[in-house]
Amino acid sequence: MSTEGKVAVITGATGGIGFEVAKRLGQDGFTVILNGIDDEAGAKRVKELTAEGITAEYLGFDVTNEEAVTKNIKAIGDKYGKIDTLVNNAGGLGGRSRFEEMTTEFYRSVMALNLDSTFFASRAAIPYLKKGEHPSIINYTSNAAWTAGGPGAGIYGTSKAGVNAITRALAKDLAEYGIRVNAVSPGTIDTPFHAQIKATKPEVFASWANNIMLGRLGQPSDVAGVVSFLAGKDAAFITAETIQIGGGQALGI
Repeated sequence: MSTEGKVAVITGATGGIGFEVAKRLGQDGFTVILNGIDDEAGAKRVKELTAEGITAEYLGFDVTNEEAVTKNIKAIGDKYGKIDTLVNNAGGLGGRSRFEEMTTEFYRSVMALNLDSTFFASRAAIPYLKKGEHPSIINYTSNAAWTAGGPGAGIYGTSKAGVNAITRALAKDLAEYGIRVNAVSPGTIDTPFHAQIKATKPEVFASWANNIMLGRLGQPSDVAGVVSFLAGKDAAFITAETIQIGGGQALGI
């Protein structure tokens, strides 16, 4: 089945994994709507995609801002008459803090970035996903959702555990409409996210591969391939699942 005329919304898509996902879905035939907060990067990325023959546009808004998310997703849905795939890619560590000295502001900011954003975007997209073709939502979780994160990343792990639960809850809630909801859990992926440690402590960066069964770090394309599969017709009977994309890292070696 052709994906011609299908529409995908990817949050946090101006760089790293998000951009690679947008590019892959564009190559699959989707019209891709990139979201981000760096308008300059957004314009540049759309230019790159357009040069490859991909239909793309950029909408700048903060995924933690309920009003902005609702307004922009509605605008996309109204423009295209539907949304076929929503990729809740935006998220992040948000910094590190141990619980004893953690401020309420920090706690709320990390929860907002990872969990609120997934809720806001999904809720706004549902009426348009109902009009989509093989519609699905793809969320991003992390191994930290099971391990509760490293030192200072406890609230990140907590927020991602919430993403695990909301993925299954949305899948239950939306099954009657044929909307599938799954999550991907990327392991250590070689992106600008790790650029600082790569530049300042290359030996530490290189050592990370030793903890991965397949002996290498992941590439953004490794994640994009799985998202492409989940968004396509070959995954038509998969919902409420989380796929680990970590080269076996989650099991330890």
